[in-house]
Amino acid sequence: MNSAAIKQRIDELTLQLNAHNKHYYIENSPQISDYEFDLLLRELMELENLYPEFKREDSPTLRVGSDLGGGNAPFKQYAHLHPMLSLSNTYSIGELQEFDRRIRSTTSAAFTYNCELKFDGTGINLLYRNGILVRALTRGDGSTGDDVTRNIKTIKDIPVKLTEGSNYPEEFEIRGEVYMPFKSFEQLNHQRELEEEPLFANPRNAAAGSLKMLSPKDVANRQLACVLYHLIAKGYENSLHSTSLEDARGWGLPISEHSRTCNTIEDVIAYVKEWDSKRHLLPFPTDGVVVKVDQYTVQRELGYTSKNPRWAVAYKFKPEEVLTTITSIDYQVGRTGAVTPVANLAPVQLSGTTVKRATLHNADQMNMLDIRVSDSVYVEKGGEIIPKITRVDISKRLPDSKPEVFPERCPSCGTPLKKDPEQAKFFCPNADDCPPQIEGKFLHFASRKAMDINIGEVAIHQLCAREFIKQPEDLYSLSDLQLLSLDKWKGKSVENFRNSLEKSKEVPFHRVLYALGIKHIGETTAKTLASSFKTIKAIASATKEELLGIEDVGEMLADSIISWFQDSRHIHTIQVLKEVGLKLEAEETALVSDILKGMTIMITGNYSVSRDTMKHYIEAHGGKVGSSITSSTTYLLAGSKAGAAKLQKAEKLGIPIISEEEFYKIATSNQENNDNEKESAGEQMTLF
Repeated sequence: MNSAAIKQRIDELTLQLNAHNKHYYIENSPQISDYEFDLLLRELMELENLYPEFKREDSPTLRVGSDLGGGNAPFKQYAHLHPMLSLSNTYSIGELQEFDRRIRSTTSAAFTYNCELKFDGTGINLLYRNGILVRALTRGDGSTGDDVTRNIKTIKDIPVKLTEGSNYPEEFEIRGEVYMPFKSFEQLNHQRELEEEPLFANPRNAAAGSLKMLSPKDVANRQLACVLYHLIAKGYENSLHSTSLEDARGWGLPISEHSRTCNTIEDVIAYVKEWDSKRHLLPFPTDGVVVKVDQYTVQRELGYTSKNPRWAVAYKFKPEEVLTTITSIDYQVGRTGAVTPVANLAPVQLSGTTVKRATLHNADQMNMLDIRVSDSVYVEKGGEIIPKITRVDISKRLPDSKPEVFPERCPSCGTPLKKDPEQAKFFCPNADDCPPQIEGKFLHFASRKAMDINIGEVAIHQLCAREFIKQPEDLYSLSDLQLLSLDKWKGKSVENFRNSLEKSKEVPFHRVLYALGIKHIGETTAKTLASSFKTIKAIASATKEELLGIEDVGEMLADSIISWFQDSRHIHTIQVLKEVGLKLEAEETALVSDILKGMTIMITGNYSVSRDTMKHYIEAHGGKVGSSITSSTTYLLAGSKAGAAKLQKAEKLGIPIISEEEFYKIATSNQENNDNEKESAGEQMTLF
């Protein structure tokens, strides 16, 4: 390669790896495997070492991947008391031996290794003062992290207060991983699949995404866990890393039971090989082994690079893949009509389980891999959970093999399929008469995040098959005789079902709106629409312009809402659900003061609090939250990442555009007594 080609390759790798870091840390949606990422990073490191003159300032070899700014809401950020560095890693036993030789050539001191499983989660840094958890930060960019303390306190493993009488330091940081056990991950993805939400690629991404959720209650429902592995404390006297972790265990902190002290690199290799085969038996995700020098004096002598400690390395297990055959391809119809191809496989053992099926996602993915029935394919498990076809062994393809043709009609009801212009999926438009869509609609309506009705998949399938139910309102008119005809349903089952129906009448409006299953309305959008329009009647009669004036409502969603309410069957559903007693109007916000009385405030962008909380604050103090910008709008409250179209319209109409800070000044300046106002504002801020 000439110099120009080398520089071009370094530029390509830098941009590519930075993009993958964003997918991994910010969006929690990796596009390639860790192994593929590490191979690209290694290539870049080797080229930069040979040609340092072409190394870029934004090179991913210079910094820790950052998760700052990810998630559903802005989080306050704080500096770590000590930087959170990443570990260098290897997939090679030979490189483990080289790691050992490098250390022994640097120090003459005697030392041992501490080996521990590398939990595949998201990094966390806990700060304790006087035995009380005062702050929990994500890894962030290594120097600064997002404050997720409220969410961390929902994790049962993590004590908010340490064990009484323990001899812990007055202040210390302890680092570790927040992870999602396989069982919790499977339950989460199963629910997301039923609701046709994008599946998490692996438990690591699910854990990271969960930590950045708005509601601590929602985080608690994700059933996260934690393991801690690195203690930092001034004045804390201890000679061994392993002993300090045993102390931390005595303080009530979650420390792994699988660590081991190894005297030689041969002992380390034996530990690595042991867990490479046993890892499939664990109930949590692990992707390798971390090897650390145990003695703190030797750690200090070895020191750090700009990115990594020289006294530690992560040995990462290679993804396991197996070769099997596609026996057939099914086309499944989901709740919203999306048709998903699924490959049926000749049963094969992979990572400790028998794999029989693997999703092919969509027609584009099938065409990219050129998937055909009878093909020999390689399958691996993403995050040790979800089977994924990675490639086809063309050399084994049968001579009479024919390309797979995606169906033109719905495999369930026969309706001609349509292509979603915004996505790569085909869908069946026969939403109200296609059997899988009808069942999916009821599963969604009854789900915990929607109406929370006590009925399962099997019962819903039987009710639909017997045509006892077809629209959501039918659940409220089922007879005891119909319910008792269901498999394994007896008097107690009927009683529990009826009790849950009564409780569903107390579900708030935004959840009822979400439960209706209008295409493209998720939980967050349902809250936004309910908060903006207040009633189902207002949403049903809203114009496209009014809908587009709402934050996060685009053309596709606006068209979907208008189309849904134009169907007479859906209007009938709304009328019956209203008669049943469901809440189809938002409850009035309790008035705290009238300091914003007479003001109509349109909000856009992100704030130091969630948009829902900001709306609640405005309404609680007598203001009105605008659904669109008009000449009667008092202010456009613009946070970070404010919508450009809204800013332009406000400027065109001469509507004042104010920041969050300016908004609070305006609110407090309306108080009659400045001293009382500041005191009151301090109390009111607890609303956030």
